[in-house]
Amino acid sequence: MGVTDPAGPVMDRDEVDRALARLGAEHEAIETSLLALQDHAGRRLLEGAELTGVTKERWAAAETSITLLWAYFDAYTDALRSAREIRSRRRWSSREDLVELTELLRGESVTLAGSTTATANAPTLTGGSGKLSRRFSLAGLVDLMNDLYATSLDMVVTADAVWSALPARIDLLAAELQRTRKLAHSVGVRPGEHPSGDDLELITRTLTSLREQVVSDPLAYWLPAQGSSAPGGGRPDTTVYDREARALEEVRREIDAVLTVRQDAEQRLLRLRDVLSRADRTLAEARNARGEVLAKIAATEVPVVSGPPTVLQEQLATAAEYRRHAQWHRLSPLLESLEEKAEDELLRARESLTAVTAPLAVRAELRGRLDAYKAKVARHGYAEDPFLIERYDAARRMLWSAPCDLRVAEQAVLRFQHAAAEVLGGPRVPGQSGPEDRRGPGA
Repeated sequence: MGVTDPAGPVMDRDEVDRALARLGAEHEAIETSLLALQDHAGRRLLEGAELTGVTKERWAAAETSITLLWAYFDAYTDALRSAREIRSRRRWSSREDLVELTELLRGESVTLAGSTTATANAPTLTGGSGKLSRRFSLAGLVDLMNDLYATSLDMVVTADAVWSALPARIDLLAAELQRTRKLAHSVGVRPGEHPSGDDLELITRTLTSLREQVVSDPLAYWLPAQGSSAPGGGRPDTTVYDREARALEEVRREIDAVLTVRQDAEQRLLRLRDVLSRADRTLAEARNARGEVLAKIAATEVPVVSGPPTVLQEQLATAAEYRRHAQWHRLSPLLESLEEKAEDELLRARESLTAVTAPLAVRAELRGRLDAYKAKVARHGYAEDPFLIERYDAARRMLWSAPCDLRVAEQAVLRFQHAAAEVLGGPRVPGQSGPEDRRGPGA
């Protein structure tokens, strides 16, 4: 909006024409500014909002100021129209016309009624005089309109800037908060059960309250720029929003950590179940093998196979319960203890199976040795040797009979090996007391 020239002596015709041109341009600029203010989105929002606090107070003053602006503009328009009419009376204005025009253009020629100038919410305009009417020059009227326009526009632009910035950001953060709450609930992070669950509830309440306050009192969340006189100079105050955004980010990191623990715990529980299942199957196999050994092997000590420890299954069930209720601080040490015990249990089961099946392994080794020596003597052409056949059959009957006496069977195998070694001319087989005369008595 423009500023008129200061007052001077009686104006000549050229000065009047220049002043009228200048005032006309100012009139157009003022009208354009007022119409833009009238159509400003922030002003329309302020008119329809339920305001509170400092915004409510300042908007009441701004509405009065805008009303005054239009009243001043109408008076300004009437004065400019009167001046143009006087100037248009004749091509060469008389001195009386010039005096009248000078008074109209430079003097305090505009009178406003007291009801128009009484602005309880705009004290800068009354000056505290309490007069029923006031007189203004066109230049003074423009100055007043400039002041009113600047304060009104600042209020409208400020409110609109806060409304354009904060509610949308709060809504985006609230949407992210809802997604985080659903994810937290899915992993067992709930209010009263986990600190992050309590934090999410607090953030939810704070954001809800913040949005309500921003919508009803946007000017409470505005930081004016230091030293700036331009309308809307400053920025929205995002202190509370930024704090809650950081708090939500911390909770999200905690949820991610919980997700990692949960996923890792699930895999560890699966591995634990697999290890304990293998240990149980191994013990079951050892028990079955023990029955087979007792039925097939005689005169041997077979260790007793114990059952699976129920305490490990109980602890595994407890771990699953911890995971189900997201009690990660209890689950982690229990899993570490269970993993160590499960591996020990599997090792114990395998050792039991090895110990139980040792007699069967010895019998299998003796059978293999017997058949290997039989094949060896057959390759050398002694397959039909009666003495070797006799020794072989004796050893075979012992190894393939049930129950099998491993000590007697081993001696029979050694005798066959010794006989085979003598036939083949090889060294004496260890474990035999001495050579036996295969020719019989009286040879």
